[in-house]
Amino acid sequence: MEEQVTSHIIKGLVLGIISVFISVVVHTFNLYENPYVSLVTYGVFMIGIIYSTILFANQNGNKVGFGNIFAHGFKTSAVVIVITVFYTVLAVKLIFPEIIDITLNISRKRIETSPNVPKDAVQKNLDFMREYFLPFAIGMTVIILGFFGLISSLIGAAVAKKKTNPFENQS
Repeated sequence: MEEQVTSHIIKGLVLGIISVFISVVVHTFNLYENPYVSLVTYGVFMIGIIYSTILFANQNGNKVGFGNIFAHGFKTSAVVIVITVFYTVLAVKLIFPEIIDITLNISRKRIETSPNVPKDAVQKNLDFMREYFLPFAIGMTVIILGFFGLISSLIGAAVAKKKTNPFENQS
């Protein structure tokens, strides 16, 4: 009996739910300033995408090429990105609207400790950040997860076992 191939949508949903769970834990325990939290978040994402690509190759009997494996991993990343963006909008607008103030307070501390920033520019920068917080959060989510998804998909496609010969005519 042939093994069923798990869809990139299912894998992306699972990784997306894990990502949302980590975000809720970060908010619940106020771990915003912990530098290791983002490492854990992106590490889980990357390991999940790499595992997804290897699983895809194995479920296809390792008879898929680099491009197909990479595409599967990147499509899985895209599903996670959509879920994360949707959660970001919900979190900022409905669930955790105080996240804007928390983030701005952290930014204020960092800006004020910088000797190169004039004191009058601090409030101007923070006002700008408040006004464009959601578009900036969405954009950074897409860029960062897209980048890590690209890297993870490349790594996963490179390490997955393949029984195909790229120089063979596959007609």
